[in-house]
Amino acid sequence: MTGSAMFKAVPGLVLVVVAAVPISSHAVDVRPVFKAGIDTGGDTIFTATFTDGKKDSIKANEGLYVGGGVSVLNDSKNIETEVTANVKYTSITASNGDVSWTRYPLEALVFYRMPQFRVGGGLTYHVSPKLSGSGVAGGVNVKVDDALGVVLQGDWLITQRVSLGLRYTNLSYKANGVSANSDGVGITFGFRF
Repeated sequence: MTGSAMFKAVPGLVLVVVAAVPISSHAVDVRPVFKAGIDTGGDTIFTATFTDGKKDSIKANEGLYVGGGVSVLNDSKNIETEVTANVKYTSITASNGDVSWTRYPLEALVFYRMPQFRVGGGLTYHVSPKLSGSGVAGGVNVKVDDALGVVLQGDWLITQRVSLGLRYTNLSYKANGVSANSDGVGITFGFRF
């Protein structure tokens, strides 16, 4: 992740947080948050053919992600703003080489909280997306433009600090004048310390 790209995204994410937190609030609850999950879907961005004829593909939204940040819960405990920095990764691995798809999502999400659920959405900004290979796939080296998109998410609050949910991501990646749609769904887990 390049420092300049990250600094370009941070002001927008800070504005989303400031806008979501009531100015007159004196009992705002600010806590660290951890999240992890798996996403699927999107356009196929790479296909590998193995020596036995089998094929495996990487899709634009596919990958495991893990990250952390801050959760801000208003004094009424019904609006939560979550800002996180994450790493998202998937790969195809073979004995003679591999291809990996890596990006660094920055997310600012606002949720409406009910006793057992929260629903919301917000912005995601993917910094330094890169498709790279090694071994026989060493020629694969595609730097993708940073991408801005949206996330819609609904979570079951297992406890007031632990959540499990479903999410939908919509964004488009561009590299060398070619676009790849990254619409897809995923499962997410969160822990608010």
